[in-house]
Amino acid sequence: KALLEAQERIKAKNLLEGAFSDERIKASDKRIINGTSDVNQLIPFKYEWAWQKYLDGCANNWMPQEVNMAHDIALWKSEDGLTDDERHIVKTALGFFSTADTLVANNLVLAIYERITAAECRQYLLRQMFEEGMHTHAYQYCIESLGMDESEVFNQYREVPEMAAKMSWANQATKAIQDKNSTDEDFLSNMIAYYVVVEGLFFYTGFPTVLALGRRNKMKGVADRK
Repeated sequence: KALLEAQERIKAKNLLEGAFSDERIKASDKRIINGTSDVNQLIPFKYEWAWQKYLDGCANNWMPQEVNMAHDIALWKSEDGLTDDERHIVKTALGFFSTADTLVANNLVLAIYERITAAECRQYLLRQMFEEGMHTHAYQYCIESLGMDESEVFNQYREVPEMAAKMSWANQATKAIQDKNSTDEDFLSNMIAYYVVVEGLFFYTGFPTVLALGRRNKMKGVADRK
């Protein structure tokens, strides 16, 4: 009952209404979800770990152009550099991850951020959104550097049946949480779908194939991107 009442308070009150009020924010008033304190004011912290995650993310800043693709380009262009199966592995991996990371970024923006009601936790999410954008940029950089048909690679997520099924399933999770009548249980289901299944299973069953090539001194730039 208390949970339902909290949800109703959130629906009835815009999170921005608390801004510019005369009352000072107290750390004890903050909640990660279902809070009613001003989301615009960062300080005082209640969740120090979230701020540390933000700082750690900033310290880990990088740009896709830092990936050295010279060895990969030479190998990809060589007629006997890679077998047909190895080329299939590289192209499929890049096709999957180039869109999968965009789906994760969209989920953070469209499904997660709005429901987080502690400013320091939102600050970390903003940094993670940027990171997901860098991931997509990095895959695009690899695809472009190798001279692949970008239209073919980027459209794999809708044209390869197995890939399309995974992407469609993940996208439905984002759509479900956008429903104004969605509950905290729906939010938890979304978190499991994206950050256990998509990130924990789909991604980590895709990484080993490319990493295995890297260990054999093949496509090390793409492997480093993983």
